[in-house]
Amino acid sequence: MKYDFMLIRYAELAIKGKNRKKFEQILEKNIRQALKPFDGAKTSRSFGRIFIELNGHEEEKIAEAIKPVYGIYSFSPAVRTESNEKAMQENALWMLNDAFGNQHGTFKVSVRRTDKTYPVSSQEMNHVIGGYLLRNLTDKSVDVHDPDVEVNVEIREDATYILCKRYEGMKGLPVGSSGKSLLMLSGGLDSPVAGIYALKKGVTLEAVHFHSPPYTNDRAKKKAEDLARVMTRYGGRIKLHTVSFTEIQKAIRQQIPDNYEITVTRRFMLRIAEKIAEETGAKAVVTGESLGQVASQTLESMHAINAVTAFPVLRPLLTAEKLDIVEDAKKFGTHDISTRPYDDCCTIFLPAESKTKPKPEKAARYESWLDIEQLVAEAVSAREIQIIDAKDSGINEEISELF
Repeated sequence: MKYDFMLIRYAELAIKGKNRKKFEQILEKNIRQALKPFDGAKTSRSFGRIFIELNGHEEEKIAEAIKPVYGIYSFSPAVRTESNEKAMQENALWMLNDAFGNQHGTFKVSVRRTDKTYPVSSQEMNHVIGGYLLRNLTDKSVDVHDPDVEVNVEIREDATYILCKRYEGMKGLPVGSSGKSLLMLSGGLDSPVAGIYALKKGVTLEAVHFHSPPYTNDRAKKKAEDLARVMTRYGGRIKLHTVSFTEIQKAIRQQIPDNYEITVTRRFMLRIAEKIAEETGAKAVVTGESLGQVASQTLESMHAINAVTAFPVLRPLLTAEKLDIVEDAKKFGTHDISTRPYDDCCTIFLPAESKTKPKPEKAARYESWLDIEQLVAEAVSAREIQIIDAKDSGINEEISELF
């Protein structure tokens, strides 16, 4: 036997009121994008549900493809069968065995009879199917209150639909439903995790990476590209803006006191990010900052850095623990790339001591010795832009309403 359909459920979209249809359309589009490698797999939508017709494809592969799609609460493979007792019993038994594998456990049967012409009531069919399953499953038992697996059966006019296995989705909102933001993407652990968190709330991302050749090499740059490529699994293609930051860092090194170098560096990065965001139509900048983690991430430092812009700066990891960020990086698939031993521009020019409580007015006075507008404009105009797509190779080179 094979599964015929995948039933997709979503939760947070249900509260969107008049905009719900728009969110559902975006989610269906994102699912279709994930299904591109599967010829013949089709989607359809009814109130509160999206269906995938598998058209012969294995449900495990379809499940793997759609699992990273934000906006999906859960999904279940389903079988369409004839509306007779034997067919329902045999399909339910096969599906329950598939759901349990070799594990022991409990189950319940829930029959819904939307075809009222069917001669047996829903309650009677619960006993008919449940009794058959018990007779053929010696290591399983019934628990109607808190079962490990629930066998859902809907008897409709055209056919009967059965499902019981359930996959957890990524939840959140479909990417593309909450506008565009620009991610400041370093080569570290934090920023890609922050970007994926932003994707979870429906944000479309572009990214900016600061590169300082010859002090940082191409392998450091490739780290950022590979991190962006992993992120495309969760949000589709990403436009990556790579900014040469060497001249600005040299100027800062020459003119700014050591303990204010990091503050001024971050202020320049934020100015550049703001300019790129304005050019690309992004409505906010996303960073991987976590409160108190390093000198530039104290409240005083964030205040001094933010003073150069009125642009919204989103910090999804602001209160996150470092160990939790590391675990999320492993879960998302960015950890091993982030820990490659290639320094980015922030670590190459790291001073011996940094101010943890910098003053915005002091930073502004030190910056007055530099031609800020020219430095920013030259960096923005000279940036490289590339489209990072999920299907690109290179990451491995280095190392109808149912139920």
